[in-house]
Amino acid sequence: MTHVLDRPIWQALSTTHADVAEGGALARRYRTSIGPMAASIDNSPAALAALGALAAPGESLVLLMADPVVPPQGFETVMSAPGVQMLAAQPPRPLADAEIVPLGWADAAAMLALAELTKPGPFSLEALALGRFWGVRHNGALIAMAGERMRQPGYTELSGVCTHPDHRGKGLGKRLSLHAMQAIFESGAQPFLHAFASNTPAITLYESIGFTLRRPMNVAFLRRAD
Repeated sequence: MTHVLDRPIWQALSTTHADVAEGGALARRYRTSIGPMAASIDNSPAALAALGALAAPGESLVLLMADPVVPPQGFETVMSAPGVQMLAAQPPRPLADAEIVPLGWADAAAMLALAELTKPGPFSLEALALGRFWGVRHNGALIAMAGERMRQPGYTELSGVCTHPDHRGKGLGKRLSLHAMQAIFESGAQPFLHAFASNTPAITLYESIGFTLRRPMNVAFLRRAD
C-alpha cells in the first residue's frame, strides 16, 4: 500500500494545501507565485499529460517522489538526483532559545534574500503561505532560518533550513531545526524532511537530532520546451 509520504507533493496539494493548488484530479502544482513544485497522482499517460499542461512553455517544474520520475512529453530534465526522506519519531527535549523569533510577512524579503544566497531549495516571497518560519538575527539582519513547507494529514515537512555563510559553524541550523521540530510535534503532526542523498553534512545533522531514514526518494527539475 502506498504511504502518504511516497508522493508528498501530490498528497499536500490534494489535502492540507488544496487552497494554494492549481490543477485537477490527475495533477496539481503550487500556484506559480509560491513555487515550481508539482505532482501527478501517478505515472499513467493521462496523469503525466495533465501534469505537463500545468507549465507554460519555458517554465520549470520540480518533482519529488518515491517512484522513478517520468517527465511529461515535451519536457527536458534539467537536473535529477537521488534524495532521502527522513522522519522524526520522538519530540526533542524542549529548549528555551531566546534568540529564535517567529518570522512574518514583513520578513519575506529578507527570507528570500537569505534563501537565494544559501540555496536551501525552491523558495519564494510567498513561502509563509505554506507554514510557519522562525529565524535568528544578528545586528538586525536575518542570518538563519527554518520553517514548514509541505503538509499532509498527520505530517509536516521541516524545510528552508539555512544559515548565512558568515555565521556557519555556530550551530544555528541545529538550533532552528530543533525549534521547528518541537513546534511541529506540538501542533499534533510528525516532522519529516528531505535532503539530497549526497548531502552528508545535512543528513548527519538531522540524524543527530532524531531523524531517521524513511526511504530513498527521487527529485527532478524539469523544463517545458519553448
